[in-house]
Amino acid sequence: MAEKEESVKLLGFWASPFTRRVEMALKLKGVPYEYLEQDIVNKSPLLLQLNPVYQKVPVLVHNGKILAESHLILEYIDQTWKNHPILPQDPYEKAMAFFWAKFVDEQAGPVGFKSVVKAEKGIEVAIEEAQELFAFLEKEITGKNFFGGETIGFLDMVAGSMIPFCLARGWEGMGIDLIPEEKFPELNRWIKNLKEIEFVRECIPHREKQIEHMKNVAKRIKWA
Repeated sequence: MAEKEESVKLLGFWASPFTRRVEMALKLKGVPYEYLEQDIVNKSPLLLQLNPVYQKVPVLVHNGKILAESHLILEYIDQTWKNHPILPQDPYEKAMAFFWAKFVDEQAGPVGFKSVVKAEKGIEVAIEEAQELFAFLEKEITGKNFFGGETIGFLDMVAGSMIPFCLARGWEGMGIDLIPEEKFPELNRWIKNLKEIEFVRECIPHREKQIEHMKNVAKRIKWA
């Protein structure tokens, strides 16, 4: 069991879904932490010191122990603070949670964001490519309140921070609903369930501010 008096610091960026999911886990567990906002363009000496390999956020520092990469951080948080478990106990279900989390971060997220930035094959094709991937998640969430079952869990934090509250807002800035309710009723029901959780609402970036941020990111890397 974790000690009562602990030092927990989180280096993050307000618009980063990877940071937001870690905050969700800490808030669910009731872990007090110090948040240190980072400039992800002009990286601070502290960030470079703590995460010299990837030089990215989030970085969690717990009693001097340094962890990077959001999936690993979430697992560490779950194993360190045992209340309100976020990962399944069953080995197969746990493995599948990691499988779908990897799918979100390595497939659905990048394809959707690349489409926002370039839409090089035409906007309709770009939308179709992203929605084909979301269809897998629509099937996975069908009949459940959350990916983890009746309560929010690991995959909800990963997918929730990335898709509705980050990626879809990039498309929203172009006037496009990437997850229309008529096409994805189950995902929309899940998003509503997420929004009903107070600590999730606390971790969702301000809508207009993030839409503007996504527009600026797209402009900055459009021809990269």
